[in-house]
Amino acid sequence: MAKKRTIYFFSLGLILFGILFAAINGYKYVKGYTSVQSISEETKAKHTKTQKSDLTLYPRIPKVGENIGQLVIPKLHAVLPIYHGTNEEELEKGVGHYAGSVLPGEQDNCVLSGHRDTVFRRLGEVGKGDLLIVKTAAGEFTYKVRKVRIVDADNRTVIVPKPKATLTVSTCYPFNFIGSAPQRYVLVADLIENKK
Repeated sequence: MAKKRTIYFFSLGLILFGILFAAINGYKYVKGYTSVQSISEETKAKHTKTQKSDLTLYPRIPKVGENIGQLVIPKLHAVLPIYHGTNEEELEKGVGHYAGSVLPGEQDNCVLSGHRDTVFRRLGEVGKGDLLIVKTAAGEFTYKVRKVRIVDADNRTVIVPKPKATLTVSTCYPFNFIGSAPQRYVLVADLIENKK
């Protein structure tokens, strides 16, 4: 009888732990999703406001999946295609441009992402002081890496608005991790040259 009672309470404890674990992860997911949605809406509003004032570099917002340019990483002798959007379809073809962020060269935070086992295999070799060049139909934009960050995978500070033209490039970390990596390797770079 005591053995059955022990098994019952142990099973009940596991069920309660599972419910608590699911609730915490559900809360984190919803919180992350809503913060991304609000940031995305804010960025779209800023982009629309910029378009109305005729200060934008781009005549239209590209469609998801559209090639918008190239990311040149001089230190790696790499030239990588950039596609609008960060769905798996875009990331399989090259670097993805987070659609909720501004386009390259514009004021605010332009966010690019890529897989660590394809386009960004050697991104860990790029660090503070290195250059990142983005070439689009609007011109050639040279950024200088100001900071390298390693953050948790669910950290949304990577996509927050910035007061000046910034390029944020991220990939999964650690680079040799097997499976879904728990962190992100992030380069934060400031615009230093704009050739139209």
